[in-house]
Amino acid sequence: MRLTPIFLLSATDVSHFPSQAKTYGAPEIAFLGRSNVGKSSLINALLGSKQAHTSSTPGRTRAINFFALHEGQPGRLKPRPALIFADLPGYGYAKISKSISAEWPSFIEPYLRDRGSLALAVCLVDSNIPPQASDTQLIQFFRETGRPFLVVATKADRLSNNALAKSVAALKRAHEVDEVLPVAAKNQTNIHLLWQQIRTRAADYDETTGTSYPGVER
Repeated sequence: MRLTPIFLLSATDVSHFPSQAKTYGAPEIAFLGRSNVGKSSLINALLGSKQAHTSSTPGRTRAINFFALHEGQPGRLKPRPALIFADLPGYGYAKISKSISAEWPSFIEPYLRDRGSLALAVCLVDSNIPPQASDTQLIQFFRETGRPFLVVATKADRLSNNALAKSVAALKRAHEVDEVLPVAAKNQTNIHLLWQQIRTRAADYDETTGTSYPGVER
């Protein structure tokens, strides 16, 4: 069953986060990374539609944009979303700050630390540049808070197989992770593998909360 994305809201404060009445407690998948990492393009590749907006000015987005992914076609959608996608503002474009929260708006850290329905944070890193200290800071934040995360390397189509393998190895070393999934929005490289990871984490979340998960097929 394909999913139909519906824009829910833009949140610029903790009080704006969508309530359980809006989300039906569906698992949330957050996408975050440095500005200009290709986040919007990747979200659009996953959804098969242009829901996330790209900007010519990196770091311009200052809100969390929430999208509900429903089974069915427009006009005949199942009430409970299968998933919620959360598109977070980019960070680290102008400079590397001493902490992630110092550069992001104040409502970002509470969402990542305290949001009970957050099933997975997809940490995007650029495979075309050396590992960045701000990305390491973000990954360390998830380690310290015990939140589930996955490191995904974008723009993999721009590198040869050999160069990509070296980049992935360098990212694993720098960020001290066992897995880095290389993807490319432009030619759909490994988009199906990212969907598999999202499905697995969402199913794990629903099993933990005792909620029936409708499944996602792409």
